[in-house]
Amino acid sequence: MLLQMKGITKRYGSLTANDDIHFTLAEGEVHALIGENGAGKSTLMRILYGEEQPTEGQILIAGQEQSFTSPSDAIRAGVGMVHQHFMLFPSFTVAENIVIGREPRAGMGFDRKAAAEHVRALSEKYGMPVDPWAKVADCPVGVQQRIEILKVLNQGAKIVILDEPSGALTPLEVEWLLKAIKRLAKQGISFILISHKLHEVMDSSDRITVLRDGRVTGTVRAEETDAVKLSQLMVGRELALTEKKPIVPGKNILEVREITIHGSKGGKPVLDHIGFTVRAGEIVGIAGVSGNGQSELLQAISGLRGIDEGRVLLDGQDVTGKTSGTFREAGLAHIPEDRYMWGSAKEETVADNAIMGHMRSFSRGGLLRKGLIKETVAQWIDAYKVKTGSLDTRGKHLSGGNMQKLIVAREMAHGTPFVIAAEPTRGVDIGAMETIHDALLKRREENGAILLVSSELTEILKLSDRILVLFEGRIAGELGAEEATEERISILMAGGTGVETN
Repeated sequence: MLLQMKGITKRYGSLTANDDIHFTLAEGEVHALIGENGAGKSTLMRILYGEEQPTEGQILIAGQEQSFTSPSDAIRAGVGMVHQHFMLFPSFTVAENIVIGREPRAGMGFDRKAAAEHVRALSEKYGMPVDPWAKVADCPVGVQQRIEILKVLNQGAKIVILDEPSGALTPLEVEWLLKAIKRLAKQGISFILISHKLHEVMDSSDRITVLRDGRVTGTVRAEETDAVKLSQLMVGRELALTEKKPIVPGKNILEVREITIHGSKGGKPVLDHIGFTVRAGEIVGIAGVSGNGQSELLQAISGLRGIDEGRVLLDGQDVTGKTSGTFREAGLAHIPEDRYMWGSAKEETVADNAIMGHMRSFSRGGLLRKGLIKETVAQWIDAYKVKTGSLDTRGKHLSGGNMQKLIVAREMAHGTPFVIAAEPTRGVDIGAMETIHDALLKRREENGAILLVSSELTEILKLSDRILVLFEGRIAGELGAEEATEERISILMAGGTGVETN
């Protein structure tokens, strides 16, 4: 075996994050590591990458025992990691990012031409095309991920850890990535794939190890298992089927009337006369390749940015140009697409993050009611299975998936007439996904109006009553739930015109 992790245990005081874990990886193998949020996956990989040190256990690479005190030690031993949130310099070129720390020299200076030539050769060798001279800030998310992978390969990595690699990718980018992983594995590169997406895990992996509560519940070959068996290993129970009941929609709750946001320097509008409604008792899905106006639309209808033309009405109230606080008061709940930028404060406590935006509900006479906060937030944590040491734990110590569950619990708890659910299950495990989907459907049954924006077409198809597809800032088409398929949506996402707009 290329890698052996033997009896890995990691304790933080009374908390045991990893408990006697055994994990192996062969040369040229893709080994997936799956489990619920807080199961111990990230801790185990941080230990392998030198970001944490084990309380007990051994790491052997090619039969040699290793002791990593930093990522630099792991990199020297041939271990690289591509984090879920990329570690790139947006203002640097692709080549500059890939060779950083190993820059070719020309006299006393950095030889940019040699760097570009080296990166071009590297990308050809591994079949991962990039433009060495492009600025990273101008590259799509899928290309940025290639840059990260090429960077660790350039550092000499023989073992590559991929943390939720498809989380922000389009379906076509995911398909390309999975093929690239298999191709690189044939060239002798070994991969550890951390993912919540079971169909991707089974399509791309040779073996799958499941963690639950810090322990291994099973290691299986991909061809010998299925999603149901893996789900049971992950959550310890059989998942119930989410049922979407037939409902006759009521009045318009959200009305978006021909809104336009102009592009910079006279370019194309980022939103071009967008108009639609979301009715009570209805989930409207928004699909589209990232960068086609979804983010700007979400910001415009939540008060986070102004619009140049058009109107936004929420539950009959014209909120155009109003503050985000006014949108909240008019009946908006918002699960944001970026949980860290818009939805939480890493340095604040779990309790503070849980009442963010809803302080008035927890105050009397201008003072926060700490007893009510403690009781209510504890109920949310239990209902959504948020794993945290205590209500005083800082947000930065929660896993991304657990922070997401806390935000969803907060936004769904207040019974608002309108909910924006942007990437509501990004980075969460299959059990939490079930809980979040059930919560959205329950709100729908309670006559709530929901705008669902997701890069997961399976999620859009599962939950939506109607689906709008955005392309280059315009609505390229609208499909009812009964006529929508991944193929028809994908055609519209690519700018096709095979479906009439209603």
